[in-house]
Amino acid sequence: MLRLIENEVFKIIFKKRLLIVFGILLVLITAFAYGQDNSLNRTKARLAGRIGITASTDWKKLCEQQIIDLKNRLESPYGHEEDKPATRVRIEQLQYYLENNINPLDSSAAKFTTQFMEQSIFLFLPLLIIILAGDIVSGEAANGTIKLILTRNIPRWKVLLSKLAALLMLEIIVLLMAAVISAAVSGVFFGYGGWTAPVATGFRVIGDRLETLGVVNVPQWQYALMVYGLAYFVSIVVGTVSFMISVLVKSTSASIGVMMSALIGGNFLSHFMSDWKITRYLFMVNLRLTDYLAGSFQPVAGINMAFSVTVLSVWAVAALAISFVYFMRQDILV
Repeated sequence: MLRLIENEVFKIIFKKRLLIVFGILLVLITAFAYGQDNSLNRTKARLAGRIGITASTDWKKLCEQQIIDLKNRLESPYGHEEDKPATRVRIEQLQYYLENNINPLDSSAAKFTTQFMEQSIFLFLPLLIIILAGDIVSGEAANGTIKLILTRNIPRWKVLLSKLAALLMLEIIVLLMAAVISAAVSGVFFGYGGWTAPVATGFRVIGDRLETLGVVNVPQWQYALMVYGLAYFVSIVVGTVSFMISVLVKSTSASIGVMMSALIGGNFLSHFMSDWKITRYLFMVNLRLTDYLAGSFQPVAGINMAFSVTVLSVWAVAALAISFVYFMRQDILV
């Protein structure tokens, strides 16, 4: 079994998929870090200008001005009603930060590394996983190498399990690459510290109000582990669904196309059809697990961390069951 897994890992490495993923991460993380540095400086300059000074190192004054701006936006007759609940939640979060002496405008490599994964977990990270998993079975079915493997005296379930195990291992490597590149690149812009800075987590959004009774402050490194742990869970779910499509479809392009369409389409559904109850049971809508840690407003009502984890787990188990049943019964050797 170990030799089968090793063989599958080397197959993916020789296809240079990991090099492609590494290149994508390096380019995008560099661009995001540069963009965030500029954006943060512009935000501080804008808030300082509202106060009537050219610059300010007092983050509390800047935060207070940000609250005033958000309240003005909330009271504006030109604002969109659907944006107001998220604005109210953001105001309450900023007020909590002021009361508990937590600087929301602080920047560091530790904070960027965590925020990058928080923003990547629902679209960018799944796309990288799809690149790895899209042809793990369909590619070999298309070129006929799967037939050669199955002519050996190896049970089919072992062949498929080795491919799944290799995929799960490579998902860990992708997350490690994302963390290392994020920390290394962002440190150039923000400095390499911030790992022990306090982070507030445990916010709950009830309706359009923020519940802070269960909030606890944890060091940044611990919060980062929580975020990347949830990201790995999301990677497992997306990987198993992609794995299932790769088993069911013999074309690599079709396999990747189906998953990308489902992923992007699900994100559109969560925004434009959020009042449909069926949308909450789609795996794509429940990928934003890190939003529950940060207390972000959810576009689909009636979902929480336990609900999303349950839905994702059901999708993963169902995808694995379909994959193994179909692969065991499929007449591949014809």
